[in-house]
Amino acid sequence: MLEVYFESDKEAISFCENLFQLNKKIELHWKTTEKWGNHLQLDYQESGDKFTEAIAGSMVRVFVAHRLTNMINRVIKHNYYYSNSDEIERIMDLSHWIVAGNDEDSQHVRNNKDPTKLLHSLFLVNIKNSRILHFDSLINFQLKVFKDQLVHYVGLAIDEFKREEEHQAFIDTLRNYIIRREPVFETIHVVQGEPLSFFKPDGKQFSRMELRVLMQKEPLYLVGLDADELNLSPLIAMAPEKIKLFGDEPSDPKTLTVINIFQERVEFEPYSRFPFHMT
Repeated sequence: MLEVYFESDKEAISFCENLFQLNKKIELHWKTTEKWGNHLQLDYQESGDKFTEAIAGSMVRVFVAHRLTNMINRVIKHNYYYSNSDEIERIMDLSHWIVAGNDEDSQHVRNNKDPTKLLHSLFLVNIKNSRILHFDSLINFQLKVFKDQLVHYVGLAIDEFKREEEHQAFIDTLRNYIIRREPVFETIHVVQGEPLSFFKPDGKQFSRMELRVLMQKEPLYLVGLDADELNLSPLIAMAPEKIKLFGDEPSDPKTLTVINIFQERVEFEPYSRFPFHMT
């Protein structure tokens, strides 16, 4: 038997819901106490390991759902001294993504570590060492290792946030640059690839030499572009009135950057609609 106390009604309900999702063979008795709030008495009908694993897993889910945001918020404000609400909100989103994201990018940022596994192990140790647990006490006094890691992960989120800011500033610089430019071409056709392929209005593909000549005529270094870069630099040098971009990957990073810079000048269509012959 295990006794667990939750001061919060919402957390107690969330714990029970998650517990029965993980293990339906646990018998639960619930009552409230004036001093400690919700008192849950848990009995199990199978091996102790399955029981403790389910309890720990449920506590992890309750923590992520109800406590993680406030803990991240404190780290952002008190460890990194952010006070702007918009910045805090964006760093908060990135922190959640890094700590709890399942995609490859978030796993790469946190070096393929899983913070929720650390949480699980910390809860598990306490469950095995005591038959009476107070969830609030666990959060306040038994998660120091996780809290230290969280400071690191929020720092990674802030690094990501700063990179986003720098990238957006770069995009804004390029937008302003092409707005002031006289277009060299009315319409340019672009095909996704590495690098992008560029076609003149008559369907003839630009050679690399032609692209380099175009780029050399413009002081691209003023906006932080490399004259040897063959994706974005040629388009900035051309500053076309209209870009018809063809491909089958609308979420391709280069494609999104082009759309972000040229905005309403860009039309994205599937590759099957490309009107010319690829050489």
